[in-house]
Amino acid sequence: MTKGILGRKIGMTQVFAENGNLIPVTVVEAAQNVVLQKKSVESDGYEAVQVGFEDKREKLANKPEKGHVAKANTNPKRFVREFRGGDVTGYEVGQEVKVDIFAAGDVVDVTGISKGKGFQGVIKRHGQSRGPMAHGSRYHRRPGSMGPVAPNRVFKGKLLPGRMGGEQITVQNLEIVKVDVERNLLLIKGNVPGPKKALLKIKSAVKA
Repeated sequence: MTKGILGRKIGMTQVFAENGNLIPVTVVEAAQNVVLQKKSVESDGYEAVQVGFEDKREKLANKPEKGHVAKANTNPKRFVREFRGGDVTGYEVGQEVKVDIFAAGDVVDVTGISKGKGFQGVIKRHGQSRGPMAHGSRYHRRPGSMGPVAPNRVFKGKLLPGRMGGEQITVQNLEIVKVDVERNLLLIKGNVPGPKKALLKIKSAVKA
């Protein structure tokens, strides 16, 4: 069964391992996840568990939303996401999903929206090399050649300046260093996408 939970990124810190190594960790708060729906092959064509995270005010929810969460006997949720694949028999509608589904040493995939960087050039956006910075050079941080002369157009997919960041990114195979059940915290080794307070989707690793 696929294990998954939604949380918010609190920020980064570091902890000491038992052997004295210093481990950089991202702190994720994953409170009040509630199973809103179970999807099955018979009714929906695929198996998934739909989870709601973080209550929102009653007046912000519309009628269909209220009816949907009433089945799970809970409040309207700000974020609703699905965890697909695996066996869903271990979940019941209305059940609370807590951080204790994971344990220290588990390997997870973390999905989030990366920080938006605005309009950036090819050096920052695509990692291209710059030209000589000498005074005679008229080529410092430009995109370079637009392609061949023959089809006189720029090919699709050409790496050019433009909006950078703000995309959904999944970082795979991150290790959970510690699970704090009392404070609903997960300490995940390394960095994860997004700014502080960003929504994160944490699920058991696909390739582990």
